[in-house]
Amino acid sequence: MTRAGTRKAVVSDESPAVPRRLLQHATKLFAKKGFDRTSVQEIVEAAGVTKGAMYHYFGSKDDLLYEIYARVLREQTSQLERVASSAAPVRERLAAAASDVVVSSIDNLDDNTIFLQSMHQLSADKRKAVRAERRKYHERFRGLIEEGQASGEFRTDKPADLVVDFFFGSVHHLGTWYRRGGSLSAREVGDQFADLLLSMLRR
Repeated sequence: MTRAGTRKAVVSDESPAVPRRLLQHATKLFAKKGFDRTSVQEIVEAAGVTKGAMYHYFGSKDDLLYEIYARVLREQTSQLERVASSAAPVRERLAAAASDVVVSSIDNLDDNTIFLQSMHQLSADKRKAVRAERRKYHERFRGLIEEGQASGEFRTDKPADLVVDFFFGSVHHLGTWYRRGGSLSAREVGDQFADLLLSMLRR
C-alpha cells in the first residue's frame, strides 16, 4: 500500500461516519447471528474499518450493544422533554408523547428488538446504567399522567405507574408484529396507541 493509500485509510478510520457505520453493521450482525456469536473482527470487516478505529469509539462489543439502545433512548428523551415542557394542555402533551415514542420505536425497530433480546448479555454496570436511564424516561412520562390526575382531567382509580408499565409493555411488543409497508404508517399506529392510552385515562 502506498503512503497516500495509508493516509486515506487513516482519514477514513477517523471519519465522523465511523461510529454510525460500526453501529449499523453491528446491528445487522447481531440480528443475523446473535450478539454472543458475533465477533469484533466480523463487525470491523463489515464496517470497513480497523479494530483500532473501533476501539477509539467503543471500548468493547458491550459498548456497541449499549449504544444501539442508548442512542434511541436519547432521541426519545429529547422528544419527550420538548413535548412535556410545552404550554399545551396535558392531554395534548401526553398524546404527542405517546405517539412520538411509538414512531421512534418503529423507526428504530431493529435496534430496539436486538437490544431487548440481548440486554441480559451486557455487563452488570451497563445493564444498571440502561435501567437507570429508562427509569428516568418513564418517570417523566408518568409525570404527565400524574399531572392530569391531579388536575382532575384524568381518572385517578388507575395508578399512574401501572398505566406506564401497561403502555410501554405494548410499545416494546411492537417488534413482534409491526411490519413496514403494512396498512398503517408508523404515525397512524402511534396515534392509535395514544388514543388508547387517553381512552384508558378518560374520566
